[in-house]
Order: sequence, then structure tokens, then C-alpha cells
Amino acid sequence: MMDRRAFISGITVAVLAAPLAAAAQQVTKVWRIGFLASSSADREQPRLAAFKQALRELGYSEGHNILIEQRYAGGNFQQLPELAAELVRVKVDILVVAGAPASLAARKMTSVIPIVVVSIADPVGLGLVDSLARPGGNITGLSDFNAGVVAKRLELLKEVVPSASRVGVLLNPTNPTNPLQLKLTQAVASTLGVRLLPLEAKSAEDIDRAFAAMRTERAEAVVVIGDPMFGTQRRRLIDLSVKTGLPAIYSNREYVIHGGLVSYGTNLDDLYRRAPYFVDKILKGAKPGDLPFEQPTKFELVINLRTAKALGLTIPQSLLQRADQVIE
Repeated sequence: MMDRRAFISGITVAVLAAPLAAAAQQVTKVWRIGFLASSSADREQPRLAAFKQALRELGYSEGHNILIEQRYAGGNFQQLPELAAELVRVKVDILVVAGAPASLAARKMTSVIPIVVVSIADPVGLGLVDSLARPGGNITGLSDFNAGVVAKRLELLKEVVPSASRVGVLLNPTNPTNPLQLKLTQAVASTLGVRLLPLEAKSAEDIDRAFAAMRTERAEAVVVIGDPMFGTQRRRLIDLSVKTGLPAIYSNREYVIHGGLVSYGTNLDDLYRRAPYFVDKILKGAKPGDLPFEQPTKFELVINLRTAKALGLTIPQSLLQRADQVIE
């Protein structure tokens, strides 16, 4: 027969162990991440997949220890303040934001919730952070740009179309980084013998009018400044470029993969893969203001030969040899 004391002791251990085991199962903290983008869900999904994959590699699994609340403005920047407010109301632990308009909207809504910016042109110039090395406040993240890359785009476009002397510049004036990029483009234009024709577009319909104006003003090529609304309308931009016979250079590879002629800029997937490093540090107790803002060290040149053929262009062999990717 079982010893009475051993039997009672066994029951006591089991009774005490049960709540301890239950408590252990409840220890896992579920972090709520808010994701706010200036552009559309369709445009962001491939990059968001890269973001989630990098999170998994750091030990974060959606539905297990993180939840991601997503909000998209679809290029309509006026919606951003309310979308940012929604994420604050659901009490996210951290905000991850894409694009300058979304970053500014998030900053206006909270000075407490940590903010990680995935891609922005000029965080210091926009007043988001005190400096790249010591951001201060509740914001840190990654820039997708430096001054040299903007000038380089016009130089590359001139290599593609050496005869071009009148070049359109398409910009969105509601994006605070676009006027800066226009200014940087203007600074190099005279040295290349180019007269710039700046044209503004705040909406999809404005893009149509801008291309019509470029043809009227006899533009021979176009620089499309990086902007989330333009990214959302990339199909329209690419089709108009080919239809009007205007060779265009874009800010990143997504345009060229979908039929644009040439791009020079940061690989945005790389930025989204890097952003979880900041998220992880902050969730483990680091202050955003102590994490240096990172700038890109590599820019990639992508060329679409099919589009070049459709535009009647021959890309110089020297340029093809320097390309990171050539689509044939």
C-alpha cells in the first residue's frame, strides 16, 4: 500500500505545480506593432514580407509574440493623421512608419510611443530628429537617400539620352522631401547642359496633366522624384512614359521591374529587412533617441532593355556594365 504521507505530499506538489505551469504558459508577452505607410497595401506587401521574415529570424512570430496593426494611406496623405491616431488609440507598443508624410503624421500623434522610420529622405532637415548620430526623442530608423544619389539620377539619365537638353522633373509638392530633391537636381542641371521643367502632381489625375505639359514644353526625358503616391501610381507613370516617348529615371527598382526604363536608388527590401533590428532593440529596452539613424551605403542601378527598345533607345554598353541588374 502507498504510504499516506507520500500520497498527501504528491497531491500537494501536483496542486502547487498546476498554477505554476499555467503561469509559465502565460509569461509570453505579445507586442503590438503598428505599421503605417504613406502608399498602398499592394505596394507595401512584398516589403512587409521581408520585414516579417527578419522579425522571425530575431525570434518574433506573428500571432505568437507579436501582432501587426496595418494602416495604409494609398498615396492620399490627408488620411495619415487619422490613421496614425487609430494606431495610437489601439495602444501599439511601437510604430513602424514608411515615407516622410507618414513619419510626420506619426510624430504629431505621439511623443511617447517609439517610432521606427523605414525609409525617409531627410530626417534632420524635416525636423524629425536632432541629428543622425543622436536622434533624441522617440524616433529613429533608416534613410533611403543622400544628396549625391539625386544628382546621380540626372547624370545617368543624360547618359541614356545624351541629346536631352530639356528634362521634366515630376514632384509631389505635398511630400516635404520632394522640393529638397528638386533643389538638389537643379544644382547639377547647369553643369550637364540641361534645362529643368519642374511639374507638380498631387494626385493621379495631376500625373496625366504633368505628362501632357511635358510634351507641350518639348521635354526629352523625365526624372520622377521618389514619392509614395508615385509608387502607388507606378503603372500609370510607366505607361505614360512609354506612350509619350519620354525616357524616365525612377528612385528604386520596383518601377523598372514593372516596366520602367531605369532606376537608381536604395533597395527598399534591404531597409525593411534592417528595420526589425531597431524594433528588437527598442522592445528589449533601448531608447529610440539613443539609436543612430542609419543612411544607405549602397545604391543600385537597374535597367530594362525591353522598355529601352520600346522607346527606340540604345543603352550604352558602359552603362550596362555598371548596372546591378539588367532586365532583358
